[in-house]
Amino acid sequence: VQLQAFGGGLVQAGGYLRLSCAASGFTVDDWAIGWFRQAPGKEREFVAAITGSGANTYNADSVKGRFTISRDNAKNTIYLEMKNLEPEDTAVYYCAARQGGMSALDTRYRYWGQGTLVTVSS
Repeated sequence: VQLQAFGGGLVQAGGYLRLSCAASGFTVDDWAIGWFRQAPGKEREFVAAITGSGANTYNADSVKGRFTISRDNAKNTIYLEMKNLEPEDTAVYYCAARQGGMSALDTRYRYWGQGTLVTVSS
């Protein structure tokens, strides 16, 4: 079982990035996926989550209106589209999987990807 997050990079404030989370070794249809991030010197925080079917999503207040989580179960891939990026969004972004419903608590997720770095310059 493996999750691989990729798509990070360096972008200017106001810019756009799309992160991808590719799952292998299991079928993600029954798994909720969450995106979390950890900035230097800070604790990991919740960003967004999506149910297994993709019918429901939940975003942290700090990214509402700017970030969109989606998924393509046929490709076993989950996406996080980020627009109007701010320097405060700079962090390592992780995707994680849990069976059952969405959760904003990282301790409830079973599998984690290795993270991808997003750097937003001012």
